[in-house]
Amino acid sequence: MYRNSWIQIDVDALRGNVRKLKALTQKKFIAVIKANGYGNGDVEIAKACLKSGADMLAVSSLDEALSIRHAGIDAELLILGYVDPLHLSLCQKENITVTAVSLRWVQNAVQQECRGLKVHMKVDTGMNRLGFKELDDLKQGLSLLKKRGVNVTGIFTHFVCSDVSDDQMTNCQMQRFESVLDHLDDSFEWIHCCNSDASVHYHETRSNAVRCGIAMFGITSYETDLENVMSLYTKIVHVKKVHAGETIGYGATYTAQKDEIIATVPIGYADGWIRRHQGRKAYVNGQEAEFVGRICMDQAMLRLEKWEEEGTLVELIGEHISLKRAAEELDTIPYEVMTLLSDRLTKVYMKKGSYSDEFTPRFERAEEL
Repeated sequence: MYRNSWIQIDVDALRGNVRKLKALTQKKFIAVIKANGYGNGDVEIAKACLKSGADMLAVSSLDEALSIRHAGIDAELLILGYVDPLHLSLCQKENITVTAVSLRWVQNAVQQECRGLKVHMKVDTGMNRLGFKELDDLKQGLSLLKKRGVNVTGIFTHFVCSDVSDDQMTNCQMQRFESVLDHLDDSFEWIHCCNSDASVHYHETRSNAVRCGIAMFGITSYETDLENVMSLYTKIVHVKKVHAGETIGYGATYTAQKDEIIATVPIGYADGWIRRHQGRKAYVNGQEAEFVGRICMDQAMLRLEKWEEEGTLVELIGEHISLKRAAEELDTIPYEVMTLLSDRLTKVYMKKGSYSDEFTPRFERAEEL
């Protein structure tokens, strides 16, 4: 690690969360590792999930699926998003399951060589993003796929409001999904509808699998005993005293009201630590310290209550400043905070409380070249 800012992943906590979620739901477990494992490294997260009992991996796109395959992981793998039918032969070659999102998609897909391809049917029950809305279209699409020798192994939908304890919308969606299943009267190997929040809160009996993503990292909208997995740290690289009236950073947006101690840390918006963090707090040696002045591309400044030496650890997300708190203060959701973090940040994997491995994506790519 050549730059003192890093994401730290507790692999034991991750594996424990997967086991807890699988035990809670008593269903087949689809580990959603899209967006580079929610910013934590898709390959390492995938391996940990599979070792903990995950039955299938899910990603959002073909490039994400190929990343998993090229890493030598041969587990069941589902692409939840759109795949251009022109690439179906590659999916078949790599044993990647794709999602049928509409009748038009199916009509284009069957123009390709698709015999033996594995497909899950996506039913739109209210998200209005991807999926079949009309039952007749779904029936026609299913029939076309089967006639061409496609192996339709699953069917699923996606809940809109599973983070809301009032289940009115979720109940409506579930009723629509159950009606579709009743009309199709087909024995799918995989039937799934529950995402992370629904998996811990909404207990339905019609599906035989759950899809969990952010819950694996200990984040849900409900009280659980899941453990935090991801933390974010940096270190102080420079400390100085500034006098009352001096300004800090671009645009001179902060003026010291008295003599102050200012520390610089090597993290900025190019790392995903966006400018809106100005005014928020970090945790430094037992005290909170405010980000003052605009967050720069590569660096940020903190106002300290007391002098700290260069090399002092700074917690940005962790035991004292939770991911949920950071998201709330940014008026967003934990998903966005996590996935904004860029591959400039080294990922450090911890097992049994000790350093296990680290991965710097840009450095690894340079080695390959």
